[in-house]
Order: sequence, then structure tokens, then C-alpha cells
Amino acid sequence: MTKIPASATRLPALSTTVTPAESGTVPAAHGILLAHGATGSIAGNYEALIPALAATGHTVVAPDYPGSGRTPRADGPLNLDALADALVAEAVTAGVETFTLIGFSLGTAVSVRAAVRHPERVRGLVLTAGLAKPDHHANIWLDLWLRLLDRGDYAGFAQARALSGLSPAALNALPPAELAAVLDPDPALPPAGSAEQTALVKEVDTTGDLPGISVPTLVIATTLDQLIQPSHSRQLAERIPGAEYAEIATGHLPMVERPEEWQGLILKFLAEHAL
Repeated sequence: MTKIPASATRLPALSTTVTPAESGTVPAAHGILLAHGATGSIAGNYEALIPALAATGHTVVAPDYPGSGRTPRADGPLNLDALADALVAEAVTAGVETFTLIGFSLGTAVSVRAAVRHPERVRGLVLTAGLAKPDHHANIWLDLWLRLLDRGDYAGFAQARALSGLSPAALNALPPAELAAVLDPDPALPPAGSAEQTALVKEVDTTGDLPGISVPTLVIATTLDQLIQPSHSRQLAERIPGAEYAEIATGHLPMVERPEEWQGLILKFLAEHAL
């Protein structure tokens, strides 16, 4: 087993759900580890995908980052290595020794780093709406998020998330009641750890990791993305050896705009590679 230097940041215990593969499914119990996006959660990003994975023979390990779901907030800044290590440890603790990582947004960087740090564990990667390193466009959005969070302006943050998360067409198509719900500054949202997670995105740089990825990889670009532009996904696909590339015409949140199409791309890739 690869020896990995201890990560400097000590994280709280992650709240993790484990969904077993449905009995009688073929293939039996292939492992999946999920990595969600910043200011998100397992429920918010993967609620509909988890049962679809279980129905196709996958045991799904789903940890929430510090400050999301039921995981306590971290005492200090998050660290990409520490977060990647913590997610892998959750899978191993659950008895899932090897797995495919499915990462969304920040979760793509967590997944890539986990694959580099734990190559004996990772069998495949699915990277949606991802990035290796934020550009000026992304950083302006992230700085705005941080400023609104620091001020406690959750109504403003809800507006910023709507503008950056949904494509213009999807946002404009919302009925008034649904738009009001999207813009409602629910006191439970954003997650308590949103600022630390957003700050981590600003620091991410997995550019040097990409050429070392040797497992089957699917990169899914969200072509109408207002937050992490699709050029980032194209860069991931170009720099990861042998990576497959697909596009979906949504904003940053394909699980909201086109959930069935997104799930279909993922399940097809897993089946084709026996993952």
C-alpha cells in the first residue's frame, strides 16, 4: 500500500451514509465513493443518483464535507490532501476497499487528488463540472460568495448561487413559486462550512496530478456553466491520459437541470468499464 504523508489539517469525523447494492444485481457490489461540491452536500448533489447506482450493483459511500450535512464544521481552513484522505478513509472503514470516485465541482479536485494519493484504491473517475485550477472568472464568483457569506447576506448569496448555478434558460423557465424557493434565504442554507469549502476551491491546483491518472476517466462538461466554464473540463480531459469526454447542455448543476441525462452518462460509463 502506498504510504502517504500525514495531512497537516485535522478534520472532524465525517458524517457518511453507505447504501448497499440492491440484492441480485449484476455486477455485485462494485464500490462508489462520492465527492460533492463546495457549499453543497451529498443530499443536494447526489440524492437521485445514489439509488440509481445501488440499482446497478454498486455500494455507495457518501461522506459530507466538514460543515455540510451532519458533519461538524472544521476549526480552520480545509486542505485538499486532508479532505481526499478523509473520504478514502470513509470508504475503507465501510469495507469498500476499492472504488470509482464520482466528483462534482470541487469534488473533481478531491477525486483527482485521492486518485494520486491512493492509486491502489481508485478504479475509475467520473468528473462533472470540474476544474484543475480556478481562473479569473471563477475566482470573481468565489470572491463574491465569500464576501456575501462573511456579511451574513444569505439572501444575496441565494441570488448569486442562482445566477452561477443555473443556466440562463433554466433560471428564466422557473415558475414564480419555484423561483421564490430558489431565492429564499433558508436559515439551513448555505451549509455551515460554505466559507471554508469556497476558500478551498480558490486554492485548488491539481494540474500536476492530471498526467499521473491511469484509471478509466469520464469528464462531463456542463456547456452552459456560468461558474466553472466548460473550458476547465476540456482541460481535464486533454491532460488526463485516455480520458473520455462528454458534454451536457446545462449550467453548473446538471443534477437539477437534466438529471436523467446526467445519470445516463455516468451509468453508461460505469457499465462499459465494468466499474
